[in-house]
Amino acid sequence: MRKLKLSPQFLDAKKISLSLILITALIFLFFAHSLLYNDFLHSSSSSSSVNEVAHVPQLLHVKSTIELLSTKEDIHHVHTHHNLYSLIPPFNLTEEERIKWFRNKLTEHHHFFYSNNSSRTRFHRRIHELFNNNCELQFFMTWISPAASFGGRDFLGIETLFKLHPNGCLMILSESLDSSHGYRILKPLLDRGFKVTAVKPHLEFLFRKTPAQAWFDDLKSGNKDPGEIPLPQNLSNLIRLAVLYKYGGVYLDTDFIVLKSFTGLRNSIGAQSVHPDSKNWTRLNNAVLVFDMNHPLLFRFIQEFAATFDGNKWGHNGPYLVSRVVQKVTGTPGYNFTVLPPMAFYPVGWTRIDGLFKKPENRAESKWVKAKLKQLSGDTYGVHLWNRQSSKIRIEEGSVMATLISEHCIICEYVHSY
Repeated sequence: MRKLKLSPQFLDAKKISLSLILITALIFLFFAHSLLYNDFLHSSSSSSSVNEVAHVPQLLHVKSTIELLSTKEDIHHVHTHHNLYSLIPPFNLTEEERIKWFRNKLTEHHHFFYSNNSSRTRFHRRIHELFNNNCELQFFMTWISPAASFGGRDFLGIETLFKLHPNGCLMILSESLDSSHGYRILKPLLDRGFKVTAVKPHLEFLFRKTPAQAWFDDLKSGNKDPGEIPLPQNLSNLIRLAVLYKYGGVYLDTDFIVLKSFTGLRNSIGAQSVHPDSKNWTRLNNAVLVFDMNHPLLFRFIQEFAATFDGNKWGHNGPYLVSRVVQKVTGTPGYNFTVLPPMAFYPVGWTRIDGLFKKPENRAESKWVKAKLKQLSGDTYGVHLWNRQSSKIRIEEGSVMATLISEHCIICEYVHSY
């Protein structure tokens, strides 16, 4: 039988047609998810008075076919030119030069530092719409990096939160995740009915009628030195205090693995270290905060931030700040809070965190893994992973971390991938 020979022109035309079909399909998928996200936002910003009980939108229950986005993806539709991390000042500037540099940057980030009344109303409404949703507990996180940097390990932390609090509500304060990209990251959890959303923080609203208001106004004037430490990092320290003061609840860093329900905790902060003999705390940390709305200690934290801000010292406006304030108010009537021991939130220090990620190589190490897992099953509410030290360490199969995540994850697709 004679074979039919196709002309090169026909083959080229066929390739072009297939390419056009593929491109059209990809464009359709992209816009479909954009429409879903926009519809979700529209339902969150429907007109109602700020003081009214907001209507709670129905969670989307669409079967997800989107995999968790990798930190290596190059996402162009995220507005990286407005990325807050462009607020990192050049190295070796004098204070005067840095203030001048920051003054010029304020124009570029005008949308973040200056907001109108409608955006303030929308921010407040979206928080109330989430939390007027029969929440077991109100959780907050902050994310100041680009959405493309939100990786599998960060997602695993959120999974463990909902594993222990399936009826909890999580608000992630983040400009970059309040986007179609951020919506796609969170969609696997939304598809399973969990109550989580990301919203761009409205700084003027959060800081209004607190000691931070004057500090923020001074910062926006362009006359305050932001310091060498990235300003977003220090803003994150302040945002967590302000949002808890305004709304109350639980703040968690994203590099925190939840192992035990927070239901029984109130007005608590954790010690990072204690004196070996007296067992009195030597340093507190602000990676986990549990406080009622309008708690006086939160007010003192915010007051200390505004009065002693120093953008050149790492930790000065974060862990060292809460340590200074608690030391000052200890024994003063009217504060009513608890300092929990390191085992509660920081059972492993940052210098030894790598040990939790390694698989046992012999019988002695296997025995240590079992002992550590038994220890963590007691009074430990979770483990702070000290992401600055551990983010590049792979979770090895058989390690303490692999076991903890396997027992506390929900989707469980990325236990050994990061």
